[in-house]
Amino acid sequence: MAAMVVAALRRGRGGCSSRVFAQSFRRFASTLVVAEHEGGQVKPSSLSALAAAEAVSKENKISVLLGGSGPALHKAAEHAASSHPLVSEVLIAESDAFAHPLAEPWADLLRSVQQKGGYSHVIASSTSFGKNLLPRAAALLDVSPVTDVTAITEERVFVRPIYAGNALCTVRYTGVDPCMMSIRSTSFSPTTTEAMSETKVAPITQVDLSFLSEGSLGKSAWVSLTSQDTERPDLANARVVVTGGRGLKSAENFKLLEQLAEKLGAAVGATRAAVDAGFVPNDLQVGQTGKIVAPELYMAFGVSGAIQHLAGMRDSKVIVAVNKDADAPIFQAADYGLVADLFEVLEELLKKIPDKK
Repeated sequence: MAAMVVAALRRGRGGCSSRVFAQSFRRFASTLVVAEHEGGQVKPSSLSALAAAEAVSKENKISVLLGGSGPALHKAAEHAASSHPLVSEVLIAESDAFAHPLAEPWADLLRSVQQKGGYSHVIASSTSFGKNLLPRAAALLDVSPVTDVTAITEERVFVRPIYAGNALCTVRYTGVDPCMMSIRSTSFSPTTTEAMSETKVAPITQVDLSFLSEGSLGKSAWVSLTSQDTERPDLANARVVVTGGRGLKSAENFKLLEQLAEKLGAAVGATRAAVDAGFVPNDLQVGQTGKIVAPELYMAFGVSGAIQHLAGMRDSKVIVAVNKDADAPIFQAADYGLVADLFEVLEELLKKIPDKK
């Protein structure tokens, strides 16, 4: 590839050489998607990363990188192999070192795969894992990552939010390969089942793990995972989200919100104020420093609408707000607003909405 580009540049002059180089670059665009999986399936946020890779170039060759061990990894690899028409290969790093989202071994893995594959782009979703991994891997590769991308206009031109989502910035990456970016999964819709029905199954290849050393494995250790045992959908991917703020006043009152969520088949969210007050655990926090959501319906009870919270839910399709303060900023973002006592509203909703079957 390098020889062809050099030859093209020698043949061209001035602006012509730039155009030839751009055409050559587009022809050889390739992307590595760092994917997450759970229960033998690629996570929806990673499927959105595949959609972002397609936005880079329709002729893009996409490689998917998965790590872990056991049958769940192989099942997820099979899912990834047929998850998008542009996926050309699935790389699996089968080792207990990658069974948990520890940044140190994963960063070394990403550096090794990039050095062998020579990808033009590396994409991860802006999850806690992606945010932890990408900066460390970028430092090892001596490049600067572009974070929280919400749109891709050209192969190296991206749109990302700034000022807590109140403005959008268009940036051009001018560094060397790879162009590393994290994407907001809510901004890229995964390929539909219908579009994937005739997709060719990509080959699955084991990654050479001879680079692993005690240095990368001994810097941190996995201790435990604590999560809520619930049948409610994942907050980041739920179609309906019911969120409570400081106005709910106590953890006991949050149970009213949970009852409503059960009836609607919704996920429960919270503001930072509610989390800091100890009403709910911090994994339910929605906002700039929490989870970014964009459900079809977002219901906010007792949420004032701080700028940091709005940054995490402003892309919701329909926003419904209930607050007794008519001047609450949340009403400026809401499609439907009700100035009322949230406890009276919750009581009425719980009475009139039937239980989910």
